[in-house]
Amino acid sequence: MATIRDVANYAGVSIATVSKYINGGNVLAENKVLIEEAIEKLNYQVNIMARGLKTNKTMTIGILIPSLTNLFFTTIIASLESIIQTEGYSTIISNYQEDVDLEREKLEFLATRNVDGIIMVPSGQGNLDLITKLNKDTPIILIDRNIEGAQLDAVLTDNINGSYTAVEKFIAKGHRRIGVICGPKEHYTAEERLVGYERVHRDYKLKIDPELIKFGDYQLEGGHRALTQLLDLEVPPTAIFVTNYEMTLGAVIALNEMGVSIPQDVSIIGYDNLELAKLVKPPLSMVIQPMEAIGKTAAQLLLQRLNGDRSGFPSLHRLESELMIKDSIKRID
Repeated sequence: MATIRDVANYAGVSIATVSKYINGGNVLAENKVLIEEAIEKLNYQVNIMARGLKTNKTMTIGILIPSLTNLFFTTIIASLESIIQTEGYSTIISNYQEDVDLEREKLEFLATRNVDGIIMVPSGQGNLDLITKLNKDTPIILIDRNIEGAQLDAVLTDNINGSYTAVEKFIAKGHRRIGVICGPKEHYTAEERLVGYERVHRDYKLKIDPELIKFGDYQLEGGHRALTQLLDLEVPPTAIFVTNYEMTLGAVIALNEMGVSIPQDVSIIGYDNLELAKLVKPPLSMVIQPMEAIGKTAAQLLLQRLNGDRSGFPSLHRLESELMIKDSIKRID
């Protein structure tokens, strides 16, 4: 196995120069070319553990999300990985299954692995103490969900306006009895999307009927159950806004099982997945979140922090959603 001395001899430079290059330091352009050629020819493998002892960096990033099966989160991961990997970082990806105790356990695990930074979707306030403590030495970027009162960098989407715009489209089409399927009450995103739903009702002087507000679990089963509850009401809604992808899928399955037609019987706007909008007949209207942009922004912000740039801390990036109108909304008189 080739050593750093072998690389130095092959490139015709000093061991110190090779070491500086491997550890992210600046070297002359011509030396960089020679060292990279030597590394490739000799198949030199960097000893990450040894380098970590010397530089206090492991070149690993921890990623902590609620679910590895959620398309929204995995799309974000793919986007951010494509950026941080170009800077030589590897990732350790964990999920905590929406369990606050497991979230703490996974955070402690990442800390023991000495990751250089963490990008995470927090469950809520439950582990703010640990997250704040870790952030003193390890940059942490929150994505999708914020933690109220936390002094942490965050990359979010504009949930309130995304929800507001969707429900406003129903109102413009003549709907006045509009149901909403929200996520868990304790989740930041669910709370904001409900705020948007209620705000547009107040702005248009429409009554907010509590029986039209159902809470799911951001899972397929939750969407299925909430949709059934809405249509079982004595006076069911003429339009329903579903606030995440999995629950949208569950709601569509429930409609199919009940023989309810979109939009003839009920109008629907879903969330997150443009591919689902194309697969369902008729195509669904959707609030589309900028998943790739979330990943890209979070990765760039973390790299900025890892490079010692603390400007603007804590930084809040709130990205806009887009309402894609298809054939799932019917105008009513």
